[in-house]
Amino acid sequence: MVIGKRLRRFVYGLLMEENSRHPLRRISDFFLLGLILANAAAIVLASVRSFGQRYGAFFTGFEYFSVAVFTVEYLLRLWSCAEDPRYRDPLRGRLRYMLSPMAIVDLLAVLPFYIAAGGADLRMLRILRVFRLLRLVKIARYSKALQVFGRVLVNTWGQLVFSLVLLAVLLLLASSLIYMAEQDAQPEAFSSIPAAMWWAIATLTTVGYGDIYPVTPLGKFLGSVIAVFGIGMFALPAGVLGAAFLEEIQAMNKTTVCPHCGRRADEARAEGGGESPSSG
Repeated sequence: MVIGKRLRRFVYGLLMEENSRHPLRRISDFFLLGLILANAAAIVLASVRSFGQRYGAFFTGFEYFSVAVFTVEYLLRLWSCAEDPRYRDPLRGRLRYMLSPMAIVDLLAVLPFYIAAGGADLRMLRILRVFRLLRLVKIARYSKALQVFGRVLVNTWGQLVFSLVLLAVLLLLASSLIYMAEQDAQPEAFSSIPAAMWWAIATLTTVGYGDIYPVTPLGKFLGSVIAVFGIGMFALPAGVLGAAFLEEIQAMNKTTVCPHCGRRADEARAEGGGESPSSG
C-alpha cells in the first residue's frame, strides 16, 4: 500500500506536477515532446505517395509505438491525478480530470487509432488519420508560451466574441450592399447575398483575390469603404490580444519566484533599488 502511494507520487511528479524538480522530469518532457513532433513529421511524410509506399511499414510500426506510449501516458496520468487535491476522490476526481481540456486532448490523441482498429469504412479512416494531428496540441503541456496564450484566450474570451460578432454583422452588411449594387451588372458573380459573401470576406480581410470585383461606380465606392472598415475591424482583435499579452507578462513578472532566495521578483527588485543582480 505504501509502495503504491510512493509510486503514484513519483509518477505524478514525473508527468503532472508543474514545479517538479525531479531529474527525470526534463528527460520525460523532452522524450514526449520529441515523440509528438516526430508524429507530426511522420503524418506529413506518409501523405507523400513515394514515401508512403517505400516506408509504409516503418510508418505503421512507428504509429503502433506512438499509440502505445501515449496510451500508457494517459493511463498513468489518470492513475496519478489523485495526488492533486482537485482530483483527490478516487472516482469523481478521476472523472473530473478526464473532462479537463488537456485530458480530453490526450484521449483524442489515441482514440482514432482504436476506433479504426475496431473497424471503420474507408471514408471514416481518412477522417481519423487527420485527427491524429491533434497530438500536436499536447505540445501545450511543455510550452510556457502556449500556456500563456491559452490563459490570454480565456481572459479575453468575452472581448473576442464581441469582435467576432461585429465582424459577422459587417460581413452581412457588406454582402448585402454589394449584392444590391452589382446584381444587375454581374448576375453570375453576385447572384445572391451568400454568393457575395466570398467577395466580402476577401475584401474585409484585405486579401483581394481579384476573381470577383465590383464594376459599377457604386460598387467600387462600396468596395473602397468596406476595405477600409475591414482594416480597422481586423485590428480590433489584435489590439485586444496584444493588451492581454502585456497584462499576462506583467503578472508573470510580479509573481516570478527567485530560485536562489525564494522571494518574488518584484520584491527583490524593490530591495535592490531596481538594479539587476549583475549590475553590481
